[in-house]
Amino acid sequence: MNGDAKMGISERDARLARALRGIVWGGAAFAWLVPLVARFTVDLPWTTEDFVAWGIMLLVAAGVCEVGLRLSGQLAYRAGVIVAVGTSFLITWSNLAVGIIGNENNPLNQIFFGVIAIALIGAFLVRFRARGMALVMAVTAAAQFGTAFVALAYEYIVFGIVGVFALGWLLSAWLFREAARGEARAAEV
Repeated sequence: MNGDAKMGISERDARLARALRGIVWGGAAFAWLVPLVARFTVDLPWTTEDFVAWGIMLLVAAGVCEVGLRLSGQLAYRAGVIVAVGTSFLITWSNLAVGIIGNENNPLNQIFFGVIAIALIGAFLVRFRARGMALVMAVTAAAQFGTAFVALAYEYIVFGIVGVFALGWLLSAWLFREAARGEARAAEV
């Protein structure tokens, strides 16, 4: 009996979980290979350190997704994890590569890592439960919107970029809320 069956997850949901894991890990491997190929075909100016940092970022994101996919059998919960991790990944990548406000050396960019910290600390505080995660993601989205006002004082284009990140957090909040509703319906049965 596999771990999903022990959790009371149907065989269909277990297959879906395996497919999601394959997509996450396969996507991470593909995302690591793209710049490697580009390095030799279009002279991508990445150093060894760039490839190592990129690989570490991908491994951490895929690893967090792996853990998150095992926390619930709810599709909405699993999708919420993937959206939240993906949003964190895009914020980190954007920030490290070119910076969101100005360039990557602008100290104001640290506020974006603070937003990710809110999501991470909040997730631990609510013990990764769907209802609590919905609230944490909504608070994280509010914090992300707050960064837009800091960014607005610096550059107008950043306001739009921050809005996209905040929408990612809101989508994750909605997915966790749907997972909590599904858990509540299952508990009633």
